[in-house]
Amino acid sequence: MGDRASFRTLYDRTSAKLFGVCLRVLDDRTQAEEALQDVFIKVWNNAGQYRVNGFSPMTWLITLARNAAVDRRRKRDAGRRPEPIDAADFVADPSPGPAALLEARAEAAALGACLRELPPDRAEMVRRAYLEGATYAELSTATGVKLNTVRTWLRRSLMQLRECLSR
Repeated sequence: MGDRASFRTLYDRTSAKLFGVCLRVLDDRTQAEEALQDVFIKVWNNAGQYRVNGFSPMTWLITLARNAAVDRRRKRDAGRRPEPIDAADFVADPSPGPAALLEARAEAAALGACLRELPPDRAEMVRRAYLEGATYAELSTATGVKLNTVRTWLRRSLMQLRECLSR
């Protein structure tokens, strides 16, 4: 009805929320301010068209703000050239997810417990051979044990580990 004082009160009470709606859609402060101005011009010109239909006036205002921001964004984006599609954006993240990490931790704990069941020298040999990459010859030289004995110990240790892990 053209009541400026009422309009000012409406603006003071709703502009921050409506600006937030516009800013979320547009992601640009200047564009959001312009969209908000468009909203309040519509409200000033069309306030008489609001009908109580079970929705609050705030819902009507938010809808106006969202629609104004979406329209402005469509116009803005229509003039832009599409960015080239990078196939890497569609490739799944190769890193393990939470479930895989949890499973790996459980397996590592089980392996650690099974390694503790081996004699300490054999457990150390298994660690060096299979976790650090030491060769049989390097293990033989480092421990002073014959090469064939190192192979036998490692084979038997792996069989014990497999049996322990299967329990």
